[in-house]
Amino acid sequence: MAYRYLSTERRGDVFIITLQKPPENRLDTEACQELIRAYRQAERELGQDAEGAVILKGNDARFFCTGLDLDERERNAYSSTDGFYPLLATILDFPFPTIALINGHVFGGACLLTLAHDYRVMNSQRGYWQMPPVNAGLHHPGMGTLPRLRLSAPVARKVLLQAHKYKAQEALEDGIVDAIATPDRMLDVTLELANTWKAKAKMGVYGLLRNELVGAATEAYQRNSY
Repeated sequence: MAYRYLSTERRGDVFIITLQKPPENRLDTEACQELIRAYRQAERELGQDAEGAVILKGNDARFFCTGLDLDERERNAYSSTDGFYPLLATILDFPFPTIALINGHVFGGACLLTLAHDYRVMNSQRGYWQMPPVNAGLHHPGMGTLPRLRLSAPVARKVLLQAHKYKAQEALEDGIVDAIATPDRMLDVTLELANTWKAKAKMGVYGLLRNELVGAATEAYQRNSY
């Protein structure tokens, strides 16, 4: 499929989606809808009750994604309900393991994008991970569900109420990411994770079992979506 803001690559049973939207891979409605199409395309190609996994990464050496396009939100009150919320719901309800390869800075809504994935691998040498809505006066219904369900209570408080800016080692220690790696090793580490867990989708219950863990977040973003 042809995409404007991303590219896709298949390595056996593992799909790699690369976000490539200037500036800083910031998400607008069109980019989110393209990502949904890419995840659904991977799902169709892998087939039902099959092995497989999907990796999402950024193309920029500095930025994974710096969140939502807030200028678009000023112009379009439906930008998140048509784009960002359905994107999170799609990933949370995906029938295969998902991994975010965090190659650079992550801010705002992009933190939720990474938390929607099952696993996270972060650049050990560059990049911050920070969710600052408390500083910016931003909120949407269900914003706290993913931090609450994915992270321990003290870490969720640190993320959401203190807007703590994480570097890789501290993010690993607090359980925000599952692994850290140097830029030249990040893709190898992420592919190793994908190949380790891709078979868990084979019996057709992977997504159902994930929903037992994070179903409250899935439901919140489905409710927010048109």
